[in-house]
Amino acid sequence: MVRQGEPIFGPLDFDLHAGEVLLIEGGNGSGKTTLLRVLAGLLSASEGRIERNGVVSEDLTTPVGFLSHALGLRADLSPIEQLDFFACLYGLRPGISAMGALKSVGLDGFEHMPVRRLSAGQRKRCALAALLHTANTLWLLDEPYANLDRDGQILVDRLLEAHIARGGAALITSHGLIEPTVSRVRRMRMELAHA
Repeated sequence: MVRQGEPIFGPLDFDLHAGEVLLIEGGNGSGKTTLLRVLAGLLSASEGRIERNGVVSEDLTTPVGFLSHALGLRADLSPIEQLDFFACLYGLRPGISAMGALKSVGLDGFEHMPVRRLSAGQRKRCALAALLHTANTLWLLDEPYANLDRDGQILVDRLLEAHIARGGAALITSHGLIEPTVSRVRRMRMELAHA
């Protein structure tokens, strides 16, 4: 991947199957976030191809659950309104209500509070509830443990474990400080392209 003539990362060849987590490790600037943005369809790859379900995909508009540092939450909406909004965009995952998703991440009692009044950890929990509530089988999570206390980190692991048990897949990034403790984790290391 190249941006403004500078290499971000070199050729990558990997696959991700239903029921597993791929942990992308690497330091700052190694291209982890850029890779997730390409896979989410937010950036175009400078070369190569991406296949989904064995088909080369030129159109990456198929919804994926993407959680980045910018959580994509509207400050003036409440958590329940956020989940309703995301459900309209991406569809509902059967078997879980918006309140059920909020309760599962510890935000019951905060469902009507504007997001701007929530802590950074509570905002992250709201974004996690949106992932849980929508019909995305592929989760792309950029540093999902950031801004979470130990209970929040355990929550992320619990959500990942349930997601892969349902046949979902997740690709997550880490600087290596906190790692997932879920079953079926594979690792891939990204290095700086100009190192």
